[in-house]
Amino acid sequence: MAKRHFDIKAQPGFAFLAMFTFAALYLPIATLVAYAFNASDSVSIWGGFSLKWFVEAWNNSAVQDAAWRSLVVAFFAAAIATTAATMAAIATTRTEPYRGLSFKYAFINQPLMVPEIVTAVALLIVFSRIKVWTGYSGLGYLIIAHTAFCIPFAYLPIRARLESMDLTLERAAADLYATPWMAFRRVTLPLLRPGIIAGFMLAFVISLDDVVITEFVKSGGQDTLPTYMLGQIRRTVTPEVNAIATAFLALSVVLVTAFFFINRQKT
Repeated sequence: MAKRHFDIKAQPGFAFLAMFTFAALYLPIATLVAYAFNASDSVSIWGGFSLKWFVEAWNNSAVQDAAWRSLVVAFFAAAIATTAATMAAIATTRTEPYRGLSFKYAFINQPLMVPEIVTAVALLIVFSRIKVWTGYSGLGYLIIAHTAFCIPFAYLPIRARLESMDLTLERAAADLYATPWMAFRRVTLPLLRPGIIAGFMLAFVISLDDVVITEFVKSGGQDTLPTYMLGQIRRTVTPEVNAIATAFLALSVVLVTAFFFINRQKT
């Protein structure tokens, strides 16, 4: 008797469980987006369709400052993290396996495994001492902190791209007397570009969305958009927060979608 192929989708209750999971995930988000267009001042009472909360958020100077600060921190953190992740990925893939290589993989990906609150408290302790010694309290601390936890997010797609690349062209360049730098610049880097772009975009989104580490590390007057929204929710909740969250969601969806299609490009 031939063995039946196991199909998870054919199991009893699979469709119900899948629909329930999707509803639990997306119904709250859909509700938030719907009430971002609410004409009422209440976040729970529908008062008709309106774009006024988007207009108010756009004209709010505090929102503008927080949004610009978020973009600046996310851009520089993602750029530095992607550069470091690219070098780390090349160093850990373009080499023969050796003792300690697995430890390096784990060390690079450590921020993914350590609870974010632990990282936040550790950074707070270190940066508080540095602030006392130097007197500097600018955005540099936020950029360094975001860079630290964004590196593994940039590293994973770049490493995956390197591992899937055909080494034939790199070996051909070496056979044609290309220096290691020339082979990297003319062969490896162009092939690796989709992975680098995907890593940068993923790190950018992760930095843009962060709350916990930012809340611990930032100085006074350095709210990013997520921490500004958290502060607004603590004081009073209006559909303006929904409008900001909806715009934030749209930006994240665009970046993640672009990351998905870039990462699907074949070598």
